[in-house]
Amino acid sequence: MDRDLLPYARASNCSSDPAVSLNFLNIQPLLKRYGIQPKKSLGQNFLVEPAGLMKVISSAELSGGEEVLEIGAGLGSLTYLLAQTSVRVTTVEIDMHMLEPLAEALKPFTNVQIVPGDILELNPADLMSRENYVVVANIPYYITSAIIRHLLEADLKPSRVILTIQKEVAQRILARDGKMSLLSLSVFVFGEPEIAGIIPAGSFFPAPDVDSAVLRIRLHPEPLIPSNRLDQFFKLAHAGFGQKRKTLRNSLSAGLSLPTGEVEARLLEADIDPTRRAETLSVAEWARLVDNFN
Repeated sequence: MDRDLLPYARASNCSSDPAVSLNFLNIQPLLKRYGIQPKKSLGQNFLVEPAGLMKVISSAELSGGEEVLEIGAGLGSLTYLLAQTSVRVTTVEIDMHMLEPLAEALKPFTNVQIVPGDILELNPADLMSRENYVVVANIPYYITSAIIRHLLEADLKPSRVILTIQKEVAQRILARDGKMSLLSLSVFVFGEPEIAGIIPAGSFFPAPDVDSAVLRIRLHPEPLIPSNRLDQFFKLAHAGFGQKRKTLRNSLSAGLSLPTGEVEARLLEADIDPTRRAETLSVAEWARLVDNFN
C-alpha cells in the first residue's frame, strides 16, 4: 500500500498518550491521491488532531461491548478508533467519493460496516442490531438540529449520543432559565445534555471558523412527555417558538389557528401566564400545556 494511504500508526491501546498511540492523519496526500477536495456544501471538516479524537473517544465512555453508530465517517479518523473500542461500528457516509479511501483506511477491521447514504433518510432501527447502542459522530454544523431530532425521535433510540458540534450551539442547547430554544427543549425532553469537552478549530482539516464542543446526551429511559403525546407537544412547541418574540397567547393563537380567547383560557387552566414567551417555559410546564390542548 502507498505510504500516503497509511492513515495511522497502529494503536493497540487507545487510552495511552494520544501523541504516541496515534499519529496525525496524513490528510492532504490522501485527498490528493484520490482527487478529493473537502466539500463546504457537506460541512466537511475532518477531525484529525490526536488529542481531539481522544477527547471524543473518552467522552463516549465505551466499555468495549457497545454497538456504535457513527455519522459522517469522512476519511475514517474517528472510525478507526471506534473500531478498536466497540463490538461493532456502523458508519454512515453521504459522500460517495469518500467510500474508497474510507474502505482502505478501515481494511484492518472486520467489525466495521460502511453504509453509503444520508442519515436523515435512514432509520436507525434498520442499521443497528440491538437496543442501547451509542451514537458517536463529528457532524456537519449546518444539520446539527436535524440530526439530533432524527436520533432522539427514532423508534430505536440510542442510550447516549456524543456529537462534535459548534461550541455556541452546544451552549445554547444547555440553556435554561428563560433562554430555551426549540432545540434545547427537544433535547431536555429526551435526555440530559452536557458539554464533555472543547476542541479547538485547529484540530480539524480544513479548520472551521469556530471551536467545537463535544456534546453528550444521556437519554432518559422514557421521554419526559408521554410518547403518545409527543406529536401534540411538537405541534405546540413549533407554534410557540414560531413567533418567539410574541407572547404565548398570540404565538399559539397564530400557530394553531385558534381564537386568542380560547388559547388564553387554556393557558390559564395550565397555570401559565398568557403573557409569557415560549423560551421561558420549563419542560414540566410544556407537559401541562399539552394536557390542556389535548
